[in-house]
Amino acid sequence: MQLLKNFLAIILVQIITAVMLSMTPPNPTQGDLIRLAIPLIFITLIASFWLTSLSAYFRKDSEAKLKSTFVKEREKIQVKAEKEKLKVVKEAQQDIAREAKVTYAKANFKVGAAFAGTLAVGALFVFAQMVTVGLLTLTAAGGAAGGYYYRGKRLENRRNGDKPEEIAPIDVKVIQR
Repeated sequence: MQLLKNFLAIILVQIITAVMLSMTPPNPTQGDLIRLAIPLIFITLIASFWLTSLSAYFRKDSEAKLKSTFVKEREKIQVKAEKEKLKVVKEAQQDIAREAKVTYAKANFKVGAAFAGTLAVGALFVFAQMVTVGLLTLTAAGGAAGGYYYRGKRLENRRNGDKPEEIAPIDVKVIQR
């Protein structure tokens, strides 16, 4: 479209020049040539300024369209990158949760096996008529299991957002000599 407009402007200047040349006498004098050259110079200057402004306008317009295209494309790329980032983070969180679940299951099995082994040793001591050592072993295993259970409950409460139980401070008096 721009080429067509510029082409029409050039044709218009050539038509005006041809009309002016056809209006000159067959044997022009120096004064006739000056009278012909002055309007043609003005027409040439006006046409050149006109074509320059048209070109500047079309250049700015095309740059604006190009920038808007680049901006849209950059936004699409950023949105796509954000989606991919969220997807990667989500997958990483799922992997971490899965690994934590497996790790907790293995740890719970090992702790359970240790408690069962300790209880079995305590029962063996009791049956072997080493009652005191057997009862001590059974008591230690029971205390460890209770502590493990209590710690698990506290962690569960903390995950659920419940406040942990607070122990009231004890007023301790210092004995001075």
